[in-house]
Amino acid sequence: MSKLVDNHPLSRDLPEFKDKIHDLKLENAHFRRLFDKYEALDKDIVRAEQRVENVDDLELDGLKMQRVQLKDELVGILKTS
Repeated sequence: MSKLVDNHPLSRDLPEFKDKIHDLKLENAHFRRLFDKYEALDKDIVRAEQRVENVDDLELDGLKMQRVQLKDELVGILKTS
């Protein structure tokens, strides 16, 4: 039985930037690539936490660190755009 795990979509985590996220995804190829990578990584983490994918704790921690780094980079772009 899989446990309920919450994902972290950027627009829900940063509602104050919802419109800017939408605009940057359309206008900025670098932002869009980072955003797509963040969303895919977030889905991978959720699948691992739900035990749909077999990932050990060390690998899962690494994925979470990557997600944090991507989010920090995306937030930096959002704040300076």
